[in-house]
Amino acid sequence: MNYIGLWKFHSIANNNMTDEGFEISWLEKEAYIAAPMPAYIDESDEESVAYEMQERYRNASTKLKISEDGNIYILLPIPEGVSPEEIEQAVEAGEVNLFDGMMLCDSMPYEIRGDEIWYNTGDEVEIDGEETEPWIKAPCENGILSITALRFIKED
Repeated sequence: MNYIGLWKFHSIANNNMTDEGFEISWLEKEAYIAAPMPAYIDESDEESVAYEMQERYRNASTKLKISEDGNIYILLPIPEGVSPEEIEQAVEAGEVNLFDGMMLCDSMPYEIRGDEIWYNTGDEVEIDGEETEPWIKAPCENGILSITALRFIKED
């Protein structure tokens, strides 16, 4: 598979507790936005609810740019209502980096191993005295690429 290109949000992991244990389902954008508030959100606190909704819209607008330069770029749209002057000021102040007309949230190196894409989390931890590898396979099934709790489909 050719991973190079722009990928857009497809769905997000939704962890459900069942009698059998943990079950993961995937919520597409509309279902994710409309989902009930998590238990840690006080629904009577308008500010908390507004922040949660802002985070949901941000997550659902996330894109990945898998570049030939060996990096995966995590991109967010510029928020509505932000003027070009405000963007320019934020860039000049070092508060925001732009990439392909979007805000650059993060980047991480990747490599292709066989037909699979692996990305470097940068996390090197010890488990039972042994260092773990920071490289994680990003499963891609039926054209849907999973990275962390988000899934993406190729846009171009």
